[in-house]
Amino acid sequence: MVQEICVFIFSLTALGVLYTMNNVPAFQEPVVILEIGVAVLVAVFLLVYLATRFNPPKDPLFYVFAEFSFTCVIDLTSALEYDGFASGFMEFYQKTGEPYLGTPYAIMMCYWDGIVHFILYLILIHRMSSRQQYRTLGLFWAGSLCANMIVFVPGIVVGKYGSEIRPAFWLNMPFLLVPIWGAVSFFSRPRDMRLVGADKAEREQKKALIWRPLDLLFVVYLLAAMGFTIFRGLAVLDCPLEILNKYVTEYEPYLKDPVGFPKVMMLLLLFHALPMLASFAYGLCTPGCTWMLDRTVFFAGVILQCEWSHIGASLHPRTAEVYRIPSTALLSVLLLNLLYAVGPVLLALRCKREPDYFLPILPMGQTNNEKKLS
Repeated sequence: MVQEICVFIFSLTALGVLYTMNNVPAFQEPVVILEIGVAVLVAVFLLVYLATRFNPPKDPLFYVFAEFSFTCVIDLTSALEYDGFASGFMEFYQKTGEPYLGTPYAIMMCYWDGIVHFILYLILIHRMSSRQQYRTLGLFWAGSLCANMIVFVPGIVVGKYGSEIRPAFWLNMPFLLVPIWGAVSFFSRPRDMRLVGADKAEREQKKALIWRPLDLLFVVYLLAAMGFTIFRGLAVLDCPLEILNKYVTEYEPYLKDPVGFPKVMMLLLLFHALPMLASFAYGLCTPGCTWMLDRTVFFAGVILQCEWSHIGASLHPRTAEVYRIPSTALLSVLLLNLLYAVGPVLLALRCKREPDYFLPILPMGQTNNEKKLS
């Protein structure tokens, strides 16, 4: 409990850094902002390292979570200031740092980072310090932050802010690269799951899909989600089909917002989420696909983060009215997007709670202890 409380309190010092920079003109030049940003990231790491040198954490990701907790406070402050709930901290950064943080997508992204990721970091640090299992939660975090940055960074470059990239843009690189390393690290670790008898797993794997109604429902959902993914991907690629033009015009005009983020997101889903959805449908039909236990959790983090930012930006008052969801289609569009976001989470829960169908069946002749997977 001590470590997460210390990280929480230390993260709040980010407000002091922002306030100082906002009131010292010499700190507000574009290159100086980058230099101070790098210096602060290094200083935070050194302080955390020195604070834990007598009882160093066994997992190096501890330093990542402590460092990123500090930046979560900055992101939350940015979102609150753009929405008018705070002032006096980020005016300089809005002008000479990263002006695209004022886009509705970036604001919603900062809320997610400042609240959801911040809570995840504190929980992960708590579990590390108390020697509890945290691999599954780590996979969810990695999926969420990877999706966050893979959409955000390219969206800046290809959108209307591509001509306004300033030195502070490069501060995003650690947040783009580190979660990829974190994902590789978590995927390579042994699974944290309860013991399951081999006999029970064998019985489950002999059942056809029709005798597993929940899995059948998930397969139907995944096929529908694949169709929706293709539909919106073609829409942002300016496919001339009339039905696509009608959907963009009358239901989700935000897909055509020139900021670039919605287009990059739909292409990410088309080229990466679509194969994942197809693989999940295969995994529900084919016994022994152990990878389902991990990839569904990672994918749940990806989709939840994407849909939070997408739905929020579609409704945000800073989005031009012409790109917001029309009131006549509000209920149907929200329902479609919520189903698209919640389905992968429910699938991940199903896989983690009832993993029998996905476990490998070991050869005959092994001991009972060897027939159980931990």
